[in-house]
Amino acid sequence: MKRVLLKLSGEALAGSKKTGFDEPTVTKVALQVKKLLDQGVEVGVVIGGGNFWRGRTSETIDRVKADQIGMLATVMNCIYVSEIFRSAGMMTQVLTPFECGSMTKLFSKDRANKYFAHHMVVFFAGGTGHPYFSTDTATVLRAVEIEADGILLAKAVDGVYDSDPKQNPAAKRYGSISIEEVIAQKLSVVDMTASILCMENKMPMYVFALQEEDSIIHAISGDFNGTVVTVS
Repeated sequence: MKRVLLKLSGEALAGSKKTGFDEPTVTKVALQVKKLLDQGVEVGVVIGGGNFWRGRTSETIDRVKADQIGMLATVMNCIYVSEIFRSAGMMTQVLTPFECGSMTKLFSKDRANKYFAHHMVVFFAGGTGHPYFSTDTATVLRAVEIEADGILLAKAVDGVYDSDPKQNPAAKRYGSISIEEVIAQKLSVVDMTASILCMENKMPMYVFALQEEDSIIHAISGDFNGTVVTVS
């Protein structure tokens, strides 16, 4: 793969603390991405906001406002992780679908491609810029827009299961599963909107646990402990 979109969950970046940032965890991610860059792979990054805010759990705040708070949480995450990446020797830029003063640049495909050409890691923050769309959907949308070869989905769980492994100790993990099967069985890899977008645009996903040693490097090589979501 020459260009990938790495999706990081906010909770995974928080480590055992569950909220905020766990710098050693983020540093491990940075060192892995640096190895990919050194191999000539172009890397885009989307980060969820669950370590700060999950608007879907709020019963009192208007959904639109709750989602806007979530978008800003992803901006904070991207700025933080971007700086850790810089400390590891990489050049970065954060793009958002809305103006954030001088803190980020406004997203466009041409701008992203220009940064990739300069060997920069490009962070796509702020989701799609609209409420009712998750960072899952933003991940697939940006992956399709930048013509990525695949999505690296780094989660707290080590792949795709036929049921929730937290609830069912006998849950079966798939080594490979088609996106059509994911949609038919309503498996929670990404949300339904993102799944359909993957299917329609033939965007494969590689699902794995972020906490496993060198999991990002192993995922891009195909020799990893996780699930490949295939497209036909």
